[in-house]
This record gives sequence, C-alpha cells and structure tokens, in this order.
Amino acid sequence: MDFTPIKHSKPRRDALVTFSDGTILAAPVETRLEAYVAAWHAEHGGDRPLAAIINRELRELTIPVRYDMNIETLLTLRHSDGGRIYRRSLSFLMTTAAAELFPEAQVIVDHSLPTGAYYCHLIGRPRLNEEELARLDARMREIVAADEPITRREVPLEEAIAYFREHGYEDKLRLMDMRDKKYLILYTLRGNSDYFYGYMVPATGYLQTFALRMYPPDGFLLMYPRQENPQVIQPYEASEKIAAVFERQNQWLRLLGVDDIGALNQAIKNGGARELILVAEALHDQHIAEIATQIARRHQTGARLVLIAGPTSSGKTTFSKRLAVQLMAHGLKPYPLALDHYFVDREETPLDAEGKYDFEALEALNLPLLNRQLLDLMRGEEVRLPHFDFVSGKSGPGDTVQLTADHILIVEGIHGLNPALVPDVPEEMIYRVYVSALTQLNIDLHNRIPTTDVRLLRRIVRDATTRGYTALDTLQRWPSVRRGEKQHIFPYQENANVMFNTGLVYELAVLRPLAEPLLRQIGRGEDGYQEAKRLLAFLSWVRPMPKEPAKFVPHDSLLREFIGDSILDDYMPGERSNPAAGGAG
Repeated sequence: MDFTPIKHSKPRRDALVTFSDGTILAAPVETRLEAYVAAWHAEHGGDRPLAAIINRELRELTIPVRYDMNIETLLTLRHSDGGRIYRRSLSFLMTTAAAELFPEAQVIVDHSLPTGAYYCHLIGRPRLNEEELARLDARMREIVAADEPITRREVPLEEAIAYFREHGYEDKLRLMDMRDKKYLILYTLRGNSDYFYGYMVPATGYLQTFALRMYPPDGFLLMYPRQENPQVIQPYEASEKIAAVFERQNQWLRLLGVDDIGALNQAIKNGGARELILVAEALHDQHIAEIATQIARRHQTGARLVLIAGPTSSGKTTFSKRLAVQLMAHGLKPYPLALDHYFVDREETPLDAEGKYDFEALEALNLPLLNRQLLDLMRGEEVRLPHFDFVSGKSGPGDTVQLTADHILIVEGIHGLNPALVPDVPEEMIYRVYVSALTQLNIDLHNRIPTTDVRLLRRIVRDATTRGYTALDTLQRWPSVRRGEKQHIFPYQENANVMFNTGLVYELAVLRPLAEPLLRQIGRGEDGYQEAKRLLAFLSWVRPMPKEPAKFVPHDSLLREFIGDSILDDYMPGERSNPAAGGAG
C-alpha cells in the first residue's frame, strides 16, 4: 500500500494518522494501524514498534483505523508496556509450538528469573530432554519465519468455557467463576486459542529474539530480551539461592493446595480464608526462625553484623523486627543501627545526572565513619553515634553506645548487599539477607503476575494509608524507584547469604479491595491511567477477602507494613536492653 504525506483537507475516504514527529500518513478507512506504523518505521528505522499510545490509551497494532488519530508514543521493547507485550506474545508462541509437538502435555509458564527468562515446565509427561528442547526451539523459529498472524476475537463466555473444558484447561475454568462480563477475549495462533490479560503483537514475525535452555531440576528457560538491550539475549548465570527460593515456594503452594489465582478464589469462596492466612503466616514464621538459627550459629564463630537489603515495598522493616525477635529467642541482643544518620552534610552529597542531590548514592554516606564505628562497636568500645538533622542537612553527635558480646548489629538499607558499604569489616563477621517478594501466584498456567506489580500494589496502599499520596502520585514516582533498585540493589542480590521471600499466597485478596478504589480515581486523561487500567485488569480475577479484608491478618504480618495496624510499627528491637548510655547532648 502506498503511503504519502497529506497536506490538504479535500473530501476523502482516507483516514489520517499523525505521528509524534509530525509525519502524517493516509490510507483507506479500515486499514490496520500496523500498516501505517510499518510504513513509518521503514522510513525512520530504529527499534520495531510493538504497540502505540493513542489518546492516553494503549492500542494494539491490529486495530482498524476508522478515523483520524494522533499517535503519542510508539512502544518498543525499550518501553515497559512494549516489553510486556513481547514477553506475553513470546509465551503464546512457545505454548502453541509445545502443544503441536507434545499434545499430551501442558506447559506452565511459572516464574521469572533476574537475567531475563521465564522458568517453564511441563505437566502430563516427563521433562523435555536436550533433543526435544531443540525441536521446540526449531518449531518456534519456523512459526516466526512464517510470520503467522495472532488474531484477537471477542467470544461469548459460554463458548470460551466450553473451549477450555474441551482442552482440559482446568486452571482457566476455575478463573471463570470470577468473570462478571458475558464475553471473553481470546487470542488464536495456528488454531490454538488462549486467554491473556494483556495485548499481543500482530504476528509471530515480531518475535525474532529468544532462546531456550535446559534448567534443573525438571524444566527449561524461555529467555527474552531485556529493556536495556533489546537486540540480544543476556547470558544466563545460575543462582542456587534463587533456585532455593522457588523450590521452597513450590513446597509451600503444594502444602497450601493453592496453585493459582483460581485455586485461591475457590479457597476463599469455600470459607477457607482464615486457615489459608494462618498457614501462610506460619510458613513465614518458620523461615524467619530458620534464618535466625543460622545467624545465631554464625554469631558463635564471630558474626556480629546482619545486613538486610531489598527493593521497595518488600517488607524489609517488618522482616528486620521479626528477625530481631527470633534472635532474642536465641539469647542474642539485637541492636538496630540506622544508616540514615550516617549521611554526609548536605553540601557534600553527590549530585545525579539532573544536578539534584542523590541521596541513594553510596557516596551520600560517610563510609569511613560507618566502618570505623562498626568495628569499634563490635570490639565492645564506647562509641558516640552520629545524628543527622534532615532539616538543616547537618550531621551532629548522637547517642553514646557500648555493646556487649551477646549483642548483634542489624543494619537495614538499600546498600546492604554492596561490599563497598563495609569494606573494612571482615566477611566472617557479616551475615547478609536479601528480602523481596520474589514469587507470587499466577493467574493461570500461562498468565504471570509479575512480583513487581505486587510490590507496586503494596506501595499504593501504604502510600495512601500512611503518607496521604494518591495512586497517581505513587505511579508517577515508580519509574524512578525502579531505576534506583536496578542500580543499587539487584546487581548485588547474589551476595546474600540467604534470600527471604516476603510474598504471601493470600495477599492479593487483601490488597484488591484496598487498591481498587485508589486506582479507579485515576482519570482517563491522566498519565497513570494506562498503568492503573492494567493493574485493575488482573485484580479483577482475584476474589477479595470477605467483608473485612484485614480481619484475619496477624498484627505482626509482613502485610501489615502496607495495610496498617501493625503491632511492630513503633517497636524498637531489643528496646529493653538497648545500650544507649547517653543522649545527643
């Protein structure tokens, strides 16, 4: 189809699409947006667009253009929404190819790994061997080379349910109990239809970059390009610690009898919410107790410092306090040391790329003073701690402290896993803990809920409850928060001695009735509208806890850090034995 810039307004039967750079293209009404975008891309080059933002709405490229429209943004793999569309479409490609090669089995797209991969495994047959995985890879590439269309259609709910029942999709049948609309959107590729709660690329030719590799003990990795470098697949680095987290999570889910959101919904519907919460919390207690036992043993051989780090809304503060209680049960005296008081004076704070104070930079801390005082404290010497005045931006004298042999320092902060934080402290004196919501229930076998989204919902609820922020405020801050995590936290997570997964199997059912009203306040024309719409889309599948969503949540639960009313809010670990010998005078 021939596209030419339009510079007149004669009566016409064409529709105009205006791009953000001012380019205007015309084509007959009902032409798919994909054709306009392909013509623009052929002229301008760059990353291939996967979708578009039009009137603040995310739109698929398959939509027919029936009227003039302005494209605000073309989304590529470098955009968050573009990456989600690519990964979702790639999963559909993989499950379709697997269904053709191994029709007796079903593929589970389980969880993501930090280097850019989904862990997948099959049910209904033994794990794939190397030769079978190579066949799956070849079939996927064959489908990509054929540039097969991925079609979208709206079907009556009864028809969708019949299709899922015919194909043995029990996970999706469980979900349909929560569907309050009379229709469902299905995507189809090579005769294979499936439900996904987000958009797709128009055809398989868009999915050029991926890799498959074996992954112990019984699955494989579907590797995808990352936002930072969308042209390549990052090399995979194995992590025994991450693997241990996932294995523990799978054990917990089997114990709870909850494999996905549909199973959670059934448990709540059948009156099992209280028991589910109690057992999930008991499993958290059990793991925290195990970590405390490990630290107590290490303390006998010289460990005196516990460093705790994790991304925002992972529950670090509550975890730290619960760990302290468990350490006291071992006869240790936890002493929390606040890194915030080790800030350098405001005028010495490093600047970021925009010339603003970068309080997250490691250099914003007085590292020589921190290291010297940590060593002095662990030697039992009397130390005058600093006190940072956030109003004046100046550091002054704080409490005088002297620790005993049974004290153990607990330091929580974003740099806790970075060796550059405490280079002067011998490694044998340190125990590092990485805390995050590392796993989460998925909607069904093929629809993942990113743990990042769960943390975002936690933060939206907490910000509204404790800080008076709107959901829009939180969404607007989120990209900056994520950049800080990627720079200061994630690169060092492998330095942890242990990883603690703060995810709770029931938490979305508690968060939904608290988060939904906040998200619905974001209007169609506001910047965060599309993100709010996406979050609401998957929350709609979660059955909320009956009546009082927080009624059965224990008051020392990690979830209380976000929904409020925690018994640990004002608690200072070891407050009866904290050895402050003097004030800040």
